[in-house]
Amino acid sequence: QVQLVESGGGLVQAGGSLRLSCAVSGSIFAADTMDWYQQAPGKQRDLVATITRDGSTYYADSVKGRFTISRDNSKNTVYLQMSNLKPEDTAVYYCRAFIRTKPYWGQGTQVTVAS
Repeated sequence: QVQLVESGGGLVQAGGSLRLSCAVSGSIFAADTMDWYQQAPGKQRDLVATITRDGSTYYADSVKGRFTISRDNSKNTVYLQMSNLKPEDTAVYYCRAFIRTKPYWGQGTQVTVAS
């Protein structure tokens, strides 16, 4: 059974940094495209950043220059380095991984940015 386990969320002051991790387990296949999404209370789940297996990246305009997505294919793990955090970044962050065209989601990790 494929599972995505996220870690690294927490409470941070505005201007601070956090690093999220998402590890894929239970699959004999490597993940293809991997993403991070954010969902604030009462809002839809929005794409934050995407990384392909060969390392091509995409960022939402709201996080460009502040967030960096990366991955370690040997560990089937994706990371999200978040810097210069703002209160509006407060949300539950979810990772998603495509494995042989099927999407899998993590359980989410809370990020709270205090002003």
